Amino acid sequence: MPRSPNQRLKLLYVMKILMEKTDEENPLTVTEIISTLATFNITAERKSIYSDIELLRQFGVDIVTRRDKAVSYYVANRNFELPELKLLVDAVQSSRFITNKKSETLIKKLSSLASREQAKQLNRQVLIAGRAKPVNETIYYIIDKIHTAINFNKKISFNYYDYDFNKKQVYRKSGALYRNTPVSLCWNEDKYYLIAYNSYYDDFANYRVDRMANIEILDEESDDYESKSFNAAEYAKRVFGMFDGETVHASLLFHKCLVNAVIDRFGNDINMKVSSSDDEWVEVSVDVSISPVFLAWIFQFGSLAAIENPEKLINAMQKLLEENTDVYFDN
Repeated sequence: MPRSPNQRLKLLYVMKILMEKTDEENPLTVTEIISTLATFNITAERKSIYSDIELLRQFGVDIVTRRDKAVSYYVANRNFELPELKLLVDAVQSSRFITNKKSETLIKKLSSLASREQAKQLNRQVLIAGRAKPVNETIYYIIDKIHTAINFNKKISFNYYDYDFNKKQVYRKSGALYRNTPVSLCWNEDKYYLIAYNSYYDDFANYRVDRMANIEILDEESDDYESKSFNAAEYAKRVFGMFDGETVHASLLFHKCLVNAVIDRFGNDINMKVSSSDDEWVEVSVDVSISPVFLAWIFQFGSLAAIENPEKLINAMQKLLEENTDVYFDN
């Protein structure tokens, strides 16, 4: 009988069978392994399977022997445990910056890291109310290009667009290219942002990655921004929701029931103490931007939150309230 071309790959197929078909709940006997090898046009004797399993163990594959009515084998520990894969799948499905098509592709790849039976448990439907996926299929590759440019200290060029009332893309600057030094990527409230430096304006700016198009890595070296003592985490915290504004040191007052919300927004390292005038309230000292985003965040808590100082932040809140009052109430 002529030798099968796959015969010399027997050891690899044994590993493939064990990795794909076995787990603690679904072990295989030697007879079942031999039968499965036959579907790949590979013949094997029992003794050779025992040798293959031992070689794979020496290679580092965690193959456990189970001795019940019949001796069987399964792969125990893998690079990713099933709970870890479930967590990653949930993150991919719920992410707003990954399109549906790319989500399906990534989940299929993640599923290949588990056994086939375990992979069935990864077919999960994470429901996020009102969660819209992006339609920009190039986001995945835009992010990769940005990382590449950062790693090789190169500038990038790109178009940046908004949507009009017809839901059509409209390029800013009449379609002229932006040319900036990419500094960092920031994931903020389910959106990916590029933080970039522009030497012409000598300042940093933020761009939604899903609104970028036609990105190219340039031959130009990145502008030097090291003298600015830039800290990506502090910058993201300061602009507070990616809206620019003057930064001020503020004293804020919150009812104790809002402590979780305050820590979620500012982090565990903020300066927070019980109010000296009322122990049902806490005082928080933090740097914030004078921006509509921050003011709206404070306003959502109504009478349970207040700005104590500085005066210019209080004035900004008063101005915002007056402007909105004019919109909804007749003078």
